[in-house]
Amino acid sequence: MSSFWNLWIWVLTIPVLVLCVVLLLWNLKNYVGVPEDETTDHEVDGLKELNNPLPKWWTYMFFATLIWSVFYLAAYPGLGNYKGFLGWTSSNQGIKSLEESRQAVELARAEGRHVALDVENARADEIYGPVFQQFAKRDVLDLAYDTEALKIGQRLFLQNCSLCHGSDARGQRGFPNLTDNDWLYGGTPEKIKETLLYGRKAAMPGWEAALGDQGIKEMTAYVLQLSGRAVNEQDAAAGQAKFGMCAACHGVDGRGSVAHNLPFGAPNLTNNIWLYGGSSAAIEETLRHGRYGVMPAFKDTLGEDKVHLLTAYVYRLANPEDLR
Repeated sequence: MSSFWNLWIWVLTIPVLVLCVVLLLWNLKNYVGVPEDETTDHEVDGLKELNNPLPKWWTYMFFATLIWSVFYLAAYPGLGNYKGFLGWTSSNQGIKSLEESRQAVELARAEGRHVALDVENARADEIYGPVFQQFAKRDVLDLAYDTEALKIGQRLFLQNCSLCHGSDARGQRGFPNLTDNDWLYGGTPEKIKETLLYGRKAAMPGWEAALGDQGIKEMTAYVLQLSGRAVNEQDAAAGQAKFGMCAACHGVDGRGSVAHNLPFGAPNLTNNIWLYGGSSAAIEETLRHGRYGVMPAFKDTLGEDKVHLLTAYVYRLANPEDLR
């Protein structure tokens, strides 16, 4: 926080507290000129105002509140850049990576600082860690059709995956639909778990320099034809002649990596399911500039036990029927 805003907070906070004390003390004195509990000269609709003092309990409550506010501001962060004498923080600030987070947790522990989020995480691991360990001992296919396991898996999904894939797991542009059983890297429990643990990095190169404008147009026509669309036959034929540069990943028939047991994650171009859009313009954009989507790894953030349970939930999304 800049020096200006730090000073601004102090200037607003301290004078207000002082003003509250002054106002409270002022109200404890009788400035009306009439003895307490007697009527004043004020009368409205036959109702006369009494010169009543502030109730004692109310006065004590105000003083207690002011004393507590001074202690709270001194003990905890809140006054600009002041950190408080208790060394308490809600979380480690300015973290940009998992490694920085680990280092910050260790440093706070070594310095005896109370970081609320670290304490809550440690407590949660202590309570719920054994629960996840028990689930991790069971087979994914068994967990995928266990009601209790799915409830926990759903919460893990909503907390960690729904931002990209949606709360209904149906995805959006650039993020796969997890309910349609169309997989880039395989939909077996083993492959899903591998994806969740280690993440995925797409590597669809751009072909504009190699193909040129006309080549891009022809390749677009052929890709559209693969998915059953009516296109210019001449352009499609020319695109098919150039498709060899794509076959290494998509296969000579365009059915993708999974169909040919390849590790590249290249989509099936024949089923009319598109990650970035299946219009002529969207396909042309993909061919020109490539695609470089990233699926983050969750091994370090969630741990293998939680990933195991999340795998079961994701598998069940695409396999609602019990296939055991």
